Amino acid sequence: MKKILFLLVAVLFLASAEDSFAQMNRRNIKKNNRKISSFRGKKNNFNQQKKYNTLGLSLSALNYFGDLSPKPHSFSTDISFTRPAIGLSFAHRFGPRYSVKANAMFGTLRGSDADSADPNDTNGKFRHVRNLSFRNNIQELSVVGVFDVYKNESTYISRVKGTPYGFIGLAVFHHNPQAKAPDTDLNGQPLAEAGQWVNLRPLGTEGQHANLASTDVNSGIKKYSAIQIAIPFGAGVRFRINEVMDFEAEIGFRYLFTDYIDDVSQNYVDLSKLDGELARAMSYRSGELSAPISTGVDELLANNYVASSGYRVVAGYGDEHPENVRGNKDDKDIFMVTTFRLTYIIGKSFHRAKFR
Repeated sequence: MKKILFLLVAVLFLASAEDSFAQMNRRNIKKNNRKISSFRGKKNNFNQQKKYNTLGLSLSALNYFGDLSPKPHSFSTDISFTRPAIGLSFAHRFGPRYSVKANAMFGTLRGSDADSADPNDTNGKFRHVRNLSFRNNIQELSVVGVFDVYKNESTYISRVKGTPYGFIGLAVFHHNPQAKAPDTDLNGQPLAEAGQWVNLRPLGTEGQHANLASTDVNSGIKKYSAIQIAIPFGAGVRFRINEVMDFEAEIGFRYLFTDYIDDVSQNYVDLSKLDGELARAMSYRSGELSAPISTGVDELLANNYVASSGYRVVAGYGDEHPENVRGNKDDKDIFMVTTFRLTYIIGKSFHRAKFR
């Protein structure tokens, strides 16, 4: 009897213990599930071993948007005037998505009314008659922040195969707008500089060096500097070629704080107030055109007169008047930079594993 009673107590104890263990196990499972659901992974520290530098060589295409564009809107440009630029870059990656890049770029911008503006277009004929042109050699230094879309959590060896990126920064550049001098001055006399590329900034083609009265349309006009700042911004995509080389393709813009990248911004001034025949010849170029060109252009050229300056000009051009605009000072010039860049990781070594 005692044995039977002992066995019943033992069975009841084991059953109670099993139920207690089952409840504890269910609680542990729920606790572990909560931990798993809230787990976000161990924070990956982008330490010094994962940081690296790159050296890049780039070939770019420059396109100008400004007063001498074919049409009077911000995104008008003449693709035929696309000009090349070369560049060097140095970048430092300091985070899984972030790099800082320093660039040096050398290139040329071009624009021409006669070649770009359609003489048969309603607006283009007025630009064609203006007949201004320029080239500008740009030497730029910039620093930009680069922000990758996809993270690179590991070392350079395991970096992502490709990622889009965006960039924005600050640039300083030297520029020097030039134009080719005509054969003769406004009096029909031969120019010593005929056929040569002439620096426009020292000439003050809009009265920057003239003694203008307060009533003159360009009164208070200031000389523009050869050194300017800009904001470079844009986007691109980067592809991994091998362990130490990448290829980048990007489109960027330079927002400028000057409207004189083409030496054109405000109104025509009284030509007699400009300093010398060369300055006058480079300020007013409509007289170099001769009919026939197109019906609209020919009609404009035929409407000419002798201005108070003593020079014969086409009506609306080359004479001081509030409506005789040479450019649009309310819109700053910009230019676009399309870049293809090959980069090389420096200061790192790569060793392949060896097997028998």
